[in-house]
Amino acid sequence: MKNEAPEVLISEEQIQLRVAEIAEQISEDYSRAEDLVMVGVLKGSFIFLADLSRKLSIPRTIEFIAVSSYGSGSRSSGAVRLVMDVRGNIEGKHVLIVEDIVDTGHTLKYLIGMLKSHRPASVKTAALVRKAESAEVEVTTDYLGFDIGDEWVVGYGLDFAEQNRTLPYIGIVKPTDR
Repeated sequence: MKNEAPEVLISEEQIQLRVAEIAEQISEDYSRAEDLVMVGVLKGSFIFLADLSRKLSIPRTIEFIAVSSYGSGSRSSGAVRLVMDVRGNIEGKHVLIVEDIVDTGHTLKYLIGMLKSHRPASVKTAALVRKAESAEVEVTTDYLGFDIGDEWVVGYGLDFAEQNRTLPYIGIVKPTDR
């Protein structure tokens, strides 16, 4: 798999256009908010978060959180483990969770509940891609880049075994442990 170039699913141009559209909507929705905190879910969201943040026309701060739900396989275990919590105070602030992918929904549901325990003014979500067919729990994605099928995707922050995160597009790979 390392030598094979992933099949392009979503082009760099499509991603940049959609990120700009999402940023415009977020800027409009939070135009009256004074305290928007974007919480990037590491590692996968870092490219999406950076591009999205640069396109916003409103003030914001950035925090990171890290969770684990995949272990060593290519399927989410459903059990979410907090690896790193936000470091800043988010109480009374508007929180926007920025996620690379929503697959089963377990991770995002966990994060929403966990971050609400910090007593923010609001919690909303933004995801680059969502596998709606794979959903096991109901969770709202307030700002969505793309719905995709049940393929394993890499690029633009998404990885397989820590490979292909920095591709400028989203491509399909075929993991061997599925």
